[in-house]
Formats: sequence, C-alpha cells, structure tokens
Amino acid sequence: MINFDNILLIDGAMGTSIQNLNLSSSDFGGDHLDGCNEYLNIINPTYIKDIHRSFIDVGANIIETNTFGATPIVLDEYKLSDLAEEINFKAAQIAKSSIQNTDNSILVASSMGPTTKLLSLNQIKSADVTFDLLVQNYKIQARGLISGGSDFLLIETSQDILNVKAAIQGIQLAKSDLNTNDIPFAIQCTIENMGTTLGGQDIESFYLTIRHNDLLWIGMNCATGPKFMREHLRILSQISSHPISIVPNAGLPDEYGNYNETPTEFSKTIEEYIKNGWVNVVGGCCGTVPEHISKLKRLVQKYKSGFDLNKNKSNFNSKHFVTGLESLYVDESTKPILVGERTNVLGSKRFKKLIENDDFDQASEIGKLQINSGANVLDVCLQNTDRNEIDDIKKFLEKLTAKVKSPIMIDSTDIEVIKESIKLCPGKIIINSINLEDGIEKFDHIAPIIKSFGASVI
Repeated sequence: MINFDNILLIDGAMGTSIQNLNLSSSDFGGDHLDGCNEYLNIINPTYIKDIHRSFIDVGANIIETNTFGATPIVLDEYKLSDLAEEINFKAAQIAKSSIQNTDNSILVASSMGPTTKLLSLNQIKSADVTFDLLVQNYKIQARGLISGGSDFLLIETSQDILNVKAAIQGIQLAKSDLNTNDIPFAIQCTIENMGTTLGGQDIESFYLTIRHNDLLWIGMNCATGPKFMREHLRILSQISSHPISIVPNAGLPDEYGNYNETPTEFSKTIEEYIKNGWVNVVGGCCGTVPEHISKLKRLVQKYKSGFDLNKNKSNFNSKHFVTGLESLYVDESTKPILVGERTNVLGSKRFKKLIENDDFDQASEIGKLQINSGANVLDVCLQNTDRNEIDDIKKFLEKLTAKVKSPIMIDSTDIEVIKESIKLCPGKIIINSINLEDGIEKFDHIAPIIKSFGASVI
C-alpha cells in the first residue's frame, strides 16, 4: 500500500493548530463542549479541513484525522459517547475531502490515542476500566474511521502496552464487523524522560511485544523533542524489521505549556537521524505547525532513502525472545534460562497457603524475591479445584505485574485463564502446558488466541 523507498512526511499537530485558532466556546457548541476538539468534526468541520489543507500545502504525504480522543470513554467526559462512531466517520470524511484536487499519493491516517486510562496503572487501583471495555471502545472508533474512508489506522502516543493490545484487538473486531482486511495499522509509542513508557516498558521490550503483528510501521511520537529520542531511535533501528517513524514535539514545553523549538532546530536533529538511516517516516507532534513540516519537506526531498527494511531481518528472525516490562533473549549467550517455580500452588505450600488466605500482595512478594534471587522468568500456576482459578489469576497478576519487570509464564490448562492472563500481563508471555491431551478441538480453540497476542508456548 505504501512505498517506503522514499522517506514519507506526516503532518504536524492538530491540537496545536486548533489552539492557535483561538476558538470560543460557541465554536465548540457551547460551554459544556468547550475544548472537545473532536466535536468540531460535527459542528465546525471547515476548521478541521483548513488545518489539513495547511499541512498538505507545505508538502505532507500523510494527514491525520482529528480523532485523537474520539473513543467513547474519552468523549463521555462531554456526554458524547453515543456519537463516537459518527464523530470518527465524519473525521475520516473530512480528511479525505481535504485531499481532493491534490496529489493522489496523499494518504489519510486515522489517529487513535491512548484514551485517558492506562490499564497497567488502573488495574491496581480499581476495576472500572477493563481490557475488554477498551477493546470495545477501540472497535467503535475503528469502525467509524474505516467506514469513513481512512487509508490506515495509527495507534499513537501509546503509553501502556496493555492499551495497545486492546487497540489491536478492537481493530481486528472492527475489520471483522465490516468484512474487510484491507486496512493496515501503524503503532507509535511515547517514551518519557525516564526512558520508558508510562507503563514501564523500554523501546526494545515495547517493540518485541508487538513485533508479530503485520505493522505498517513502528515508531515514537510526542513526549519530548527530537533530541531526547536519539538513543531510543538508535536501539529501534537495530532490532526493527518494520519501517520506523519519528514524530516528536517541538521540544519540551516551558512553564506555560508552550513549545519553543524552532523549525530550524527541529529539522536539524531529525536530519541527523535521516542521515544515520534510522527512519522512514518523519513528522511533528505537539507544538509543530506548518513551518516545521515545511522544513522537514526539504529534508525528505534531499535524502531519498531511509531505514533499510532488510537490515535486521536475516539476523533477527531466527532469535527467540519473550518480554515483560523488560526483554529476554533465549540464545546461547543467555542459557540456562532460570524459571522461578515458587509462584506455583502445586510447587510451594507457602504460596498456596497465601493464595488460600487471599493474601495476593504477600504472594506476589514471593515472585519478586525469586526475580531478585536470579530467576529470569516466573512460572505462575493457580490451579486449585477448591478455588476459582480465573478470579485468583486476575487478583494475583494485578499485584505481580506491578512488582516485577521480567517475563511471565502462565501454567494452566484452562483456556479462559489463559485468555485473562494475556490481557493482564504486559509483554510477550509464555503459556505452559499446551498439549493435545484433551484432543485437537481444545488446541484449535486456543491456537488463534496465542497467535493473535504473539505468545510463546511450551
């Protein structure tokens, strides 16, 4: 669908552009809707179309829909959740209409933001937002975007790998609803100043967790200016078998929330990354305006080729790896892999007693101690005929994943337990005890789930 022989240019900040219009509450539809950028797709679409045109006029190859916060759960803050699918549909149509009478090579990317909920953090505090709820939210959003004519979907500003997993599942459900497989998707994460996403993953673990998907590209956006992305981008260029994007902010915001990195400064840093052969797609996030994109257009025209898509395929496809918040490669240099077995009710009387007493916090400390003692992976087994395994696995993993960064192995023969575990564990988990003892039918049921989430099996 997209030719990556040349470096592609994505547009600048929709939010900044709307802010620069200095709109009144009446432009948004009233005081109760003031600041709901996505509702402009319904009530004042001309503003959005003009913003798209401003970036097209300076040479953007790709424009993003005005749908960053257009999931029902976010729109519900304005009592607009029932309009979510329509808002996304309209946004895609506005973007498509803005490229009429232009070069047919301009594409519409549909923005799918992280919502205002982070599953990795939220599950510790409350159960009001679940993985399945976010899947349904993303399904509704994706359905509207696809129906409206989007060329592809862009899961961006991703701060939590569990949210990303939910978004991918939602997209697949939407495509199934609409009977289409023609809409690809790209993913961009946000790496904060501490070197990880807010959910705690570094760029390597984040990418390896989703690498099994047929991604249009993988990249980073938002959070910082381009300078602070250098090391993360270098690492990504060493492991990626997908095209790479970088869409930074115009520097870091000052005390007033303003982004002050000039177009010249902004493009100078990105030029270094292009020269290094690290990227295929460039663009701008918060604080970037048409002037920033215009500067990048000159770079795109100057440097014809970007990251070599074949660079890592031959030496990386043969590698085996699993992830939690951190990555673990399984090869000669890391053998033997030590698996902690004390978080197993069949292997530890102490652990079993803690679970039976519903002391999940102290039970998770056993896992933490095993990792601190040198275990590379934790085996988790909560099979007990006297208890509800699904309830126990939910409560235990919520505690455990907040304390350990290592990959987790789920030891269960219950398909529902495996499904719930995948939704709760960040990273690429290992599923133990996969066999044909109960016949091929059970295996046929679990295999698509394993494939969809990219889990490893034993």
